[in-house]
Amino acid sequence: MTSPSPSRPRTEATEFSVWTLTMPVAMGYIPLGMVFGFLFVQAGATAWLAILASIVVYAGAAQYMMIPMLAAGLPVSTIALATLIINLRHMFYGLSLLSKFPQAKWPRWYMVFALTDETYSVLTTLPASTPTRQLLCIAGLNHGWWVLGTTIGAIIGAQAQLPLSGLDFVLAALFAVLAVEQWRIKTSALPLWTALLSYAVAYALVPAHALVIAIALCIATGIYCQPKAANTKRDV
Repeated sequence: MTSPSPSRPRTEATEFSVWTLTMPVAMGYIPLGMVFGFLFVQAGATAWLAILASIVVYAGAAQYMMIPMLAAGLPVSTIALATLIINLRHMFYGLSLLSKFPQAKWPRWYMVFALTDETYSVLTTLPASTPTRQLLCIAGLNHGWWVLGTTIGAIIGAQAQLPLSGLDFVLAALFAVLAVEQWRIKTSALPLWTALLSYAVAYALVPAHALVIAIALCIATGIYCQPKAANTKRDV
């Protein structure tokens, strides 16, 4: 007589947690993907090309940038360079996740490709013991939500003219939800207050470049506070 296998309950719990973790991203990616697909088709491209762009490029803001550049007839090399510059930030914050990424070649490369701001925010809330399969599922589902939204928007854009006012707030709402989730797992409120105060100061001084200055202030604060925290641990 054998004892019941515990693998099935754990699998169901893992699948449930993956869907739960990606739902806030889905609420942002599907509407935003719809807007991209709609605008892409309205600019004169075909629906299948919009879907292919979301599958192969998967770059969010860079895809929106593609629309006027393609409409203006700019060469692909120019668009590729602009996309690289916009997504250059992934090379820096992605380094903190390399130890979590799977060691197998193709899963690892897919995780690198599928790393977006929102996926990074979700993955950093997970414990270090999170299974590789769960990480891949989160990245894959987030990618799927974007492609699904693009598909819906491209189909609608090929058939009708619809107003899109109000959907531009979806991304702000998504980042608000992700910020709350990040705050809930932190033991210190310093990162949140640093971000808020940095942007407030930057906006008051130089409104046109507030975001860049706020990021620089946050980095400076992080560099200044990190050694002090390490020294405190050594003293204890």
